[in-house]
Amino acid sequence: QVQLVESGGGLVQAGGSLRLSCAASGRTFRRDTMAWFRQAPGKEREFVAAVSWSGGRRVYAASVEGRFTIPRDNAKNMVTLQMNSLQPEDTALYYCAADISGSDYPGRSGYDYDFWGQGTQVTVSS
Repeated sequence: QVQLVESGGGLVQAGGSLRLSCAASGRTFRRDTMAWFRQAPGKEREFVAAVSWSGGRRVYAASVEGRFTIPRDNAKNMVTLQMNSLQPEDTALYYCAADISGSDYPGRSGYDYDFWGQGTQVTVSS
């Protein structure tokens, strides 16, 4: 059974940092593009960041560019989201997702992704 499990969420003050992790099981995700999305209360899910299976391509939402990074560790079947300079508007439920099509070009749409985790909550206080 394929599973993506997020961890690392929590409460942080504005300006602080958090690192989210996504651990994959049930298949090898070395050839899969991985992404993070988020959804705030009352808002639609939005793209945050993605990294190609090779690690050679990374794309970010404009709202997080320069503050967030998305490293991956294929040996550990894991992808992380390093979030710095957090702001209250970053408060959301963060989801990890996997695109198993084999494409090395990260998509920004939720429709590009096949598997999803349950999410981890990030709350940034002002």
